[in-house]
Amino acid sequence: MNQFLQQLVNGISLGSIYALVALGYTMVYGIIKLINFAHGDIYMIGAYVGFAATAYLGVGFIPSLIIAMAACAILGVTIEKVAYKPLRNSTRIAVLITAIGISLLLEYVMMYFVGAQVKSYPRLLSDTLLNLGSIIISTQQIYIIVTSIVLMIFLQYVVKKTKVGKAMRAVSADKDAAQLMGIKVDSTISFTFAIGSALAGAGGVLVGVYYNSIDPLMGMMPGLKAFVAAVFGGIGSIPGAMIGGLSIGVIETLVSGYGSSMYRDAAVFAFLIVILILKPSGLLGKNTKEKV
Repeated sequence: MNQFLQQLVNGISLGSIYALVALGYTMVYGIIKLINFAHGDIYMIGAYVGFAATAYLGVGFIPSLIIAMAACAILGVTIEKVAYKPLRNSTRIAVLITAIGISLLLEYVMMYFVGAQVKSYPRLLSDTLLNLGSIIISTQQIYIIVTSIVLMIFLQYVVKKTKVGKAMRAVSADKDAAQLMGIKVDSTISFTFAIGSALAGAGGVLVGVYYNSIDPLMGMMPGLKAFVAAVFGGIGSIPGAMIGGLSIGVIETLVSGYGSSMYRDAAVFAFLIVILILKPSGLLGKNTKEKV
C-alpha cells in the first residue's frame, strides 16, 4: 500500500504536466476541430525559453514560467496565422499534414540553433523532501502540482466567466452562428491558440524542473501522451483533458513501479486502444452524428 501511494503521488505530479499540454489539444480541437500535432513541440520550446531565462537572465521559477508562457503564446498565434488560417476551409488531411510538418520544422530549427545534445536544466527549486509517514514528496512535486492546479482554475475561469470565454464556447458550438451574432471568430481562434500554447509552455518549464534535462526532441512522446489524455477525457472537453492527463500520469508511474519503465509507453497506447474500442467519444465526450 505504501508503494502504491508513493507511485500515486508521483503519477499525479507527472499527470499534472500532461494535463496542461492536453488542455491545449482539446481547446484547439473544440474550436476548429484540428489536432495540432505541433503542440508537443511548443511545449519543448517553452522548456528552452525557461532554460534561457534562468541561465542567461538569472530569473527565478515564477518569472521564467511567465516568460515561457508569453513566448509560447506568441508562437502559437504565429503558427495559427501563418500555417493554419489559410487552410481553414481545406480538407482535414491537408491541415493534419501541415501540423505534422510544423512539428518537424520546430524540432529541427531548434536543433539547428541549440544543438541536438541534452542540456541540464538550471536548478530552480530546492531538493527538500517531505516525509509523510512512508510517503516522500519533494518540493518540486508540490510546486508542479500547485502550479498546474492554479493554471487549470484560471483556465476554467477564463472559459466560464469572461467575455472571450463565452465567445470561445459560442464558436465551438456553431462558428457560423457566432459570426452572425457579431463575434470575431478569427480573434477568438487566435486567443484559443495563445492560451493553449501558453499552458504548453508552462508544462515545458515544469518538466524541465521535474526531469532536470531537456532536448529538441523532448516534445514528441509527451505530446502524443497528452493527445492520448485528451482522447481519453473526451476531445473537446476541458475537465476531460484534466482527468485524462492525471490518469495517464498515474498509469505510467504504476507500470514503472510494479513492472518495468520500458513498458510504460506501451501501456499508455494500449490504454488508448482500449478506450477507443469501449468508448470512442472518451470519458466526458459527447457522441456526435455526422450527416452524409
